[in-house]
Amino acid sequence: MAILAIKKYPSPELTTRSADVAVIDDEVRELVRDMIETMYAAPGVGLAANQVGVTRRIAVIDLSVGEDPDALHILINPEIVESTGEQCDDEGCLSFPGVTELVTRPSRVVTRALDLEGKIYTLDGEELMARAICHEVDHLNGVLFVDRLTGLKKDRVRKEVRRNLKSGAWAEVYP
Repeated sequence: MAILAIKKYPSPELTTRSADVAVIDDEVRELVRDMIETMYAAPGVGLAANQVGVTRRIAVIDLSVGEDPDALHILINPEIVESTGEQCDDEGCLSFPGVTELVTRPSRVVTRALDLEGKIYTLDGEELMARAICHEVDHLNGVLFVDRLTGLKKDRVRKEVRRNLKSGAWAEVYP
């Protein structure tokens, strides 16, 4: 297993729609293991494959950040099939280190995905899990959490991003 470098904005992989996984083979299993290790090392509660430079529809989520083995979810070719309600809370992203902003998301989502054995399953998420699912599926669609912002919020994040890029602050955050 390996800790992978997390791509930071404006890396082009982050705004590229990821391709479906056709076959779950040893290469995919190794990528998933590496993504899990990378997510825990960051630390984060979710990671999409394009955040480590691989534009394939794979995401991992673990709200316990490795504390509860049953909390780990592997989503291959995920799609949100139902969403209800609304919540607004702070959201950040490993590809935007140190940047958080209020983002509105559904309060409940149902996602259909494949597991590592290629079996279809559904994941029903509420509140933080719903937020994490939406965030990671957005990544796989080439959509960033800052794309969900408007007006002054978006301008503030753009300024912060420019400042971090100019200063080189993001270069030291992750390998």
